[in-house]
Amino acid sequence: MTFTSAVNEKIIEPTAIRVWTEKRTIFIELTDGRLIGFPADRFKLLSKATDDQLKKVTLRLDGFALRWEELDEDITVPGIVAGNFQLPYLV
Repeated sequence: MTFTSAVNEKIIEPTAIRVWTEKRTIFIELTDGRLIGFPADRFKLLSKATDDQLKKVTLRLDGFALRWEELDEDITVPGIVAGNFQLPYLV
């Protein structure tokens, strides 16, 4: 039998290197190359925001958070990657 150990492996959470919006979808590009998009309507404050307000998103905390200053809204990148949304997806 062969065993592997993860004791010495360091787990590094990906962070965002770029954020943008298209229509009402927020996209992030991660340091590991993934692109993730999610509907603004998955978050309470973002669901009520105008398209212009959504476009005013910035990266904070070295890519660990998204910030909408005008809306006073912060969302963590690890939370997005884990699929932690406030509202259900409505088709």
